Amino acid sequence: MALLKNSALREASFTPLYKQIKSLILQSLNNGEWKPGESIPSEFELAKTFQVSQGTVRKAIDELAAENVLIRRQGKGTFVATHHEAKVRYRFLSLVSDHKVPKQRARSQVLKCERVVANLEQSKAFKIKVNSELVYIQRLLFLDECPTILDNIWLRADLFEGLDLNMLNKHKIPLYGLFETEFGVSMVRADDALKAVVADEEKANLLQVKVGTPLLQVYRTSYSYGDKPVELRQGFYLTDHYHYQNRLK
Repeated sequence: MALLKNSALREASFTPLYKQIKSLILQSLNNGEWKPGESIPSEFELAKTFQVSQGTVRKAIDELAAENVLIRRQGKGTFVATHHEAKVRYRFLSLVSDHKVPKQRARSQVLKCERVVANLEQSKAFKIKVNSELVYIQRLLFLDECPTILDNIWLRADLFEGLDLNMLNKHKIPLYGLFETEFGVSMVRADDALKAVVADEEKANLLQVKVGTPLLQVYRTSYSYGDKPVELRQGFYLTDHYHYQNRLK
């Protein structure tokens, strides 16, 4: 694993050293050096590789662990987070019960999976050419066996070749877990934009509510390693028994 090149070091001269080490670790994750669920080298080994102190490496790993990119296991080491891990599986689901009960296990029903053409807004978000191919997925998410979230999802088709309705229905694992296992795409962070809307006829029918029912619209951009945008998601949330909760940093 190579150290930052001189030009990169000059550009990062005002960046704290542990942030530079964090970037190098993320670069290794992006390059697939350590797969989801695998252990990474020890702090001592990484310090030796990067020619920095263990304390600097520890600070970088602490930040990545706080972001759920890495997971520490007492007495076992540090591992790459996987969406099959209980701690990580639902961290992008920001809907919390009003009654302070633990999150119920979610169940999803995929309604559509088809190829579409990117519009101008989507091409800008994905940083791809207009009219590039996308994968479009529509699904319902059930909480406590009630339809609670209607998701419209767009993915870069070049990263998800072979993804179709049959595959989505065949695998009974969370969507991000499927993306990780079958396509090597890990979602590591997301930006959400919220807006209050009302249900039109289609959304009302799918969510089993009346037309005009208030909904929370959540427009999300999800990123893989290296801040690569790989998913756009427009979710419509029923919040009569739930509320949106997010921790700001």
